Amino acid sequence: MEQRMDPTQSGVAVSQGLRGVREAARREKGLRFTALLHHVNERLLLDSFYLLKKEAAPGVDDRTWKEYEQGVEVRISDLHGRVHRGAYRAQASRRVYIPKTDGRQRPLGIAALEDKIVQQAVATVLNQIYEEDFLGFSYGFRAGRGAHGALDALTAAIMTKKVSWVLDADIRGFFDNISHEKLIELLGVRIADPRIIRLIQKWLKAGVSEDGQWSETKVGTPQGAVISPLLANIYLHYVLDQWLVEWRKKNATGDVVIVRYADDFVLGFQYRKEAERFLEQMRERLGEYRLELHSDKTRLIQFGRFAAEDRKREGKGKPETFDFLGFTHICGTIHKSGKFTIHRKTTGKRLTAKLRSIGTELRRRLHRPVAETGNWLTRVVRGYYQYHAVPGNLPRLETFRQQIARHWRFTLRRRSQRSRWTWERFQPLFSQYLPRPSILHPYPLARFRAKHPR
Repeated sequence: MEQRMDPTQSGVAVSQGLRGVREAARREKGLRFTALLHHVNERLLLDSFYLLKKEAAPGVDDRTWKEYEQGVEVRISDLHGRVHRGAYRAQASRRVYIPKTDGRQRPLGIAALEDKIVQQAVATVLNQIYEEDFLGFSYGFRAGRGAHGALDALTAAIMTKKVSWVLDADIRGFFDNISHEKLIELLGVRIADPRIIRLIQKWLKAGVSEDGQWSETKVGTPQGAVISPLLANIYLHYVLDQWLVEWRKKNATGDVVIVRYADDFVLGFQYRKEAERFLEQMRERLGEYRLELHSDKTRLIQFGRFAAEDRKREGKGKPETFDFLGFTHICGTIHKSGKFTIHRKTTGKRLTAKLRSIGTELRRRLHRPVAETGNWLTRVVRGYYQYHAVPGNLPRLETFRQQIARHWRFTLRRRSQRSRWTWERFQPLFSQYLPRPSILHPYPLARFRAKHPR
């Protein structure tokens, strides 16, 4: 019989049976689920297909979303049968590289289309369990949560708690170094359905294909795979989050706060000695799970409401800054009252990288119609503002707009050796296609308190 389906925030239809799974996970934190695969039915697989990005690059199967949509019901029925008979085989991920802000290349793994569908369906099932387990300071890749929620929470924590030291931590190559054995062990805390575990093992061991050459993957989970963010959250939930809560109860005498977005996290401490002790023990904890901190990117800095005063008294200059989710965080004061606040501005590396990518695309569009390029730039600029237009960041946004104008005018002048694109002639285009920035986000404390009135 068809089970009644209700929509979730992500758009996936969740059956009453899955709602029962979530309620059981909420009631019994130690419950292990022995029968989950039957929830991966044809309806859930079809919904998972329609959640995928239509224009995403194909994997090693060269199958696009639009091609698969032709006769999709028959294809999904066949896929469902193979998954439940055990005949489904995961394919290797296609390796591609995207540039990082520091000039290096980040490897991504593009899964085959049917792997994406099954991964999305399994993630929907597992989320019913782990959303009841994940802790409040975990923000990455979770329904109803996002980067700005994490940024708000971090500002609220530093400004309302007794934070004098900030630990800016970075795990070296996290996604590439997740231990398969440890991950399966941690999944076993909640998942006792061997068929679900076998599916996850198939994806982990499918390998990668680069320039037609297949290579085995003994560690790590591919960045870009649909299931990877959830697996990463599960790994760090046990390795870091739960362990931190216990450490705080047993060892801390002062305030300790944390905000985590996937493998990017920041901690605040009241006392320096506790921060140093925690850092040393965290290194050991991560080492037990085959992870290590990046020595050059992990820093303990003096930061908080008394940092400027303390450092001035010690003759150390201004407090250091730290970066989190694309913003540099700076100790500051409110102009009128002189009270402590945190200023945020777009990190220089991220701004430079974005301008570089826009410049490259403008050169590629050198001979396109001006109006077409202008409309594209309008979308790019508005999209950039949507994320970065936070209070206090207006000067950086104006710099971004001015630099795009400079890149665009330079590109237009290259179209002819006798270019007449003077600034006077270019100004109307500048005003028409590059909207002026304005603040789109409320102050972080105001938004955080509205979402969390307690």
